[in-house]
Parts: sequence; structure tokens; C-alpha cells
Amino acid sequence: MAQHKVIRLILLAGLALVAGFLALAIAIPMDQQTGTTFTVLFSPGLKLAQLITPETHKSMAWTFSWFLRIAILANAVFYFVVFFLLTYLLRRLRDR
Repeated sequence: MAQHKVIRLILLAGLALVAGFLALAIAIPMDQQTGTTFTVLFSPGLKLAQLITPETHKSMAWTFSWFLRIAILANAVFYFVVFFLLTYLLRRLRDR
């Protein structure tokens, strides 16, 4: 049974990573058009990365790569929690 839990967590993590990347890809062009509330609900990693990424005098590639790393990781964690809670609730409903 423990092996099924590990496989489920790995699948959820992979799905969350893909969902976080796609959410970021959709949210970046829409950031100026939509409100901050919608962007934070849909892609919280974008706003978090905007707050965390330092404004140093490093190269543009260095800054942008860290921006993407922070945004994708934060979105992946967000969507992992969402997917985990959904699977937990669905399993609880199914067990009843």
C-alpha cells in the first residue's frame, strides 16, 4: 500500500509541475489586463516571483532565470496542494 501512495504523490507532483508551468504561461501575458486578485488566484507564483526576485546589477538572463524558477516552483507547490486536497476529498466521498 505504501508503494501506491508514493506513486500517487509522484504523479500529483508531475501534474502540479505541468499545471504550474501552464498557469504561468497563461498568466504572464494577461497580467496587465486582469486584476491582481485574479492573477494571484490563478498563478500565485507570478506575483511571488515579482516580489522575491532581486533587482541587482546581474545579467538579464540570470535575473529572468531566477524569476522563472521561483514562479514555476511556487505554482507547482500551489497546484500540488490543490490536487492533493481534491484527491483527498474524492477518496473520502468514495469511502462513504
